[in-house]
Amino acid sequence: MYGGDEVSAIVIDLGSHTCKAGYAGEDAPKAVFPSVVGCIDQMDADDDKENNDSETNNNNVDSNKPKGKRRLYVGSQALGFLRDHMEVVSPLKDGVVVDWDIVDSIWDHALKDCLLVDPKEHPMLLAEPSSNTQQQRERTAELMFEKYKVPALFLAKNAVLTSFASGRATSVVVDSGGGSTTVAPVHDGYVLQKAVSSSPIGGEFLTDCLMKSLESKGIVIKPRYSFKRKEIQPGVFQTVDVDFPHTTESYKLYSQRVIASDIKECVCRAPDTPYDESAYSNIPMTPYELPDGQTIEIGADRFKIPDILFNPPLAQTIPGMDNFAEISPSVRGLPQMVIESINRCDVDIRKELFGSILLAGGTASMQQLKERLEKDLLEESPQAARVKVLASGNATERRFSVWIGGSILASLGSFQQMWFSKSEYEEHGASYIQRKCP
Repeated sequence: MYGGDEVSAIVIDLGSHTCKAGYAGEDAPKAVFPSVVGCIDQMDADDDKENNDSETNNNNVDSNKPKGKRRLYVGSQALGFLRDHMEVVSPLKDGVVVDWDIVDSIWDHALKDCLLVDPKEHPMLLAEPSSNTQQQRERTAELMFEKYKVPALFLAKNAVLTSFASGRATSVVVDSGGGSTTVAPVHDGYVLQKAVSSSPIGGEFLTDCLMKSLESKGIVIKPRYSFKRKEIQPGVFQTVDVDFPHTTESYKLYSQRVIASDIKECVCRAPDTPYDESAYSNIPMTPYELPDGQTIEIGADRFKIPDILFNPPLAQTIPGMDNFAEISPSVRGLPQMVIESINRCDVDIRKELFGSILLAGGTASMQQLKERLEKDLLEESPQAARVKVLASGNATERRFSVWIGGSILASLGSFQQMWFSKSEYEEHGASYIQRKCP
């Protein structure tokens, strides 16, 4: 027992798009930064060392730790700064960690640079995807206890935390994040593993679709670093292109995605009825001003892009999304995934599950998404079921619902005896995490 409330736990939710970190008991995470990191192989960097020394000196506040032969830059500040040969890499693939070095540097950044805490003094609650394997969990425990020397640790499933955030123990959680969409039924605080279904369509996929669709119309998104704007007369700007020969393709793509995802968040909304070319061909256009000053008009794409969540084959109608064709037959729309998940559960709890379908994650805060999902589910669900889709009205809460659930859980008095403590780790080893955190 850790003296209850005296020491607040740290809650970290490492998502496929952003990492959220903060203190348990608060209502929103203190630190929110991208889960991707900039990475420079020392090989490339050494050639350019001579001419770049002046710049690196002002920037040594970032976590510039030469890891073997590469240097990692974490956080939106460090990523926003253009560096030669910097690749943008993600530590996760399909929600599962593939590169532990990067995860380590992300945790490091969250704890030491953002929260400014000593991990030895705070219990840690980490959110993990429902699909996490035993091997991944043991590795996490090992890193946390051996490197960060935390006094106690708990790994909680994303879906369970979202459920707690809305004050329920039983619900179906539709978590639509950056990298994927997962539907997981939760019963009495446990994920029903056999009924979890997921699809690779998340916010980043929709952003890519939007970019490709704009490109096919001849609109090129210029990344922030590729031009300078100066005001020649009040209100009149002149844009001058700047050339950086050593920019990597992945950094350029990252910078364009930042802009495209903003366009998506501003103008897109889920259509009330399934998208149909002819019906939406003459809808009014919405203007959006790009950072380089050009104003673009977005018409049918406002509805077409979000509709891919409900009707995945629609993605193939977008020029340039051909690589999606191989996986598309297996990908199902949101309503089908929800119904399929509920049908894999026990008959006795289906009614209760239909009555509390929770939306979580950044992509789920798309306008009109809740209404559309409810409408589609009403059409496809059994007559007796009373379908209720619940989503917090507050966009922040929806985006951070996993983190908020973690914050609630870690600050409960009754939870304090559930921690997996350092002494237990030393006694039983990492595999004991399976018993402590179901």
